[in-house]
Amino acid sequence: MKTGLTKQQKVTDIYFDEKSPIICVYIYNTDLKNRLTPYAGMYPEQCKLTDDDEQGSLTFEIEKGRLSFRLTSPYSDERLRVASEAAKNRINVVNRKIQ
Repeated sequence: MKTGLTKQQKVTDIYFDEKSPIICVYIYNTDLKNRLTPYAGMYPEQCKLTDDDEQGSLTFEIEKGRLSFRLTSPYSDERLRVASEAAKNRINVVNRKIQ
């Protein structure tokens, strides 16, 4: 969807405080919208779509405890090399099965 906004202007804002049991998420990110929309449909008591500005952003209210942030450590060069080799091996196995 064209909004006339630059990618830098298409922000994701997450608001919460220590008192309220609700997290407010304002998003343009398509992947996150595509994950939250069905979640809100399946679990309306924990997550609801509260605003669609018709310009590409959605706002959800989510019960605290339902949204998490995952921090991952940077991969070492060795871990990257091993993961790359494993991926290449999986591709080769798939290609052999196709042929």
